Amino acid sequence: MPSAPALTRQHRTRLLQLWRSAGWPCQDGLEIDLLAAGLLERRETAEGHPFLRVTEAGVAWLAEARRAGLRRESAHDRLALAFARRQLLPAGRIVWRELALRAAVEGSTQDPGPAGGAAPEENVPQKMAAPAATLWSDEEAGAPTPAARRAARLWRVARPDLFSIRHTTVPAYLRPMVHEVKASRADLLSDLRHAAKRRAYQWLCEECYYVFPVGTAEPEELPPEFGVWVLHGSLDAEGEGGRFELLRPARHVRCTLPFDVWMALCRASPLGGGPAGAQAQLGAPPGGS
Repeated sequence: MPSAPALTRQHRTRLLQLWRSAGWPCQDGLEIDLLAAGLLERRETAEGHPFLRVTEAGVAWLAEARRAGLRRESAHDRLALAFARRQLLPAGRIVWRELALRAAVEGSTQDPGPAGGAAPEENVPQKMAAPAATLWSDEEAGAPTPAARRAARLWRVARPDLFSIRHTTVPAYLRPMVHEVKASRADLLSDLRHAAKRRAYQWLCEECYYVFPVGTAEPEELPPEFGVWVLHGSLDAEGEGGRFELLRPARHVRCTLPFDVWMALCRASPLGGGPAGAQAQLGAPPGGS
């Protein structure tokens, strides 16, 4: 007798889709594996149409996978997801988690200040236009050498915990935001030691915020250009409980999203999506729409 196939995340995703839907079969390899493992069973409607039903073993497997996922989820992840789902998504924003975005920061050989101190105002990066093309060499025009240009602008890969924009058709209304989530004071202090990281976040958005449990730090301890959200209470394993409060709004600085940021957003999947995705495979109703 052949051995049962090894089940992967794709199998779990398909089984969850069938659990949420009416069970119309796709008749592909994933369903063959799930049927062979006894996690699905074939049924027929009163009209003789076939459909798939998740078995008791399939429900138990989904429940165990869900419990394992909750155990793996850290306090930082729960805080980030809870803030996104309770503050950003209801406000009509499109949210991405832990994107890898290239940001330009001003090169500097000097450390901007002690850990936890605010970056000097003159060090806040601004969008810099590319040098105009010329018909003569840099040396002849007296322009900066490539090394000087690299020193003036350094590229850094920033990974904000939450990056969001407004759901709008007007580019000027996008209002990109970065929310950095810190589950502990040690995590916050570690982040504040890296001024270049903060400048990269500021280059990518119009407003930057820190989000952490109440009592982790006071707003006066943080750079004045950053806003502060705090969580009162605690979150359970489901991310419920507690209450978010805005202690200080962020300093607003207008910016335009660079093209490479748009490309990164196109390649990534935002949070949320609503219940429509679970019904995507049901097809159009009889007779068309």
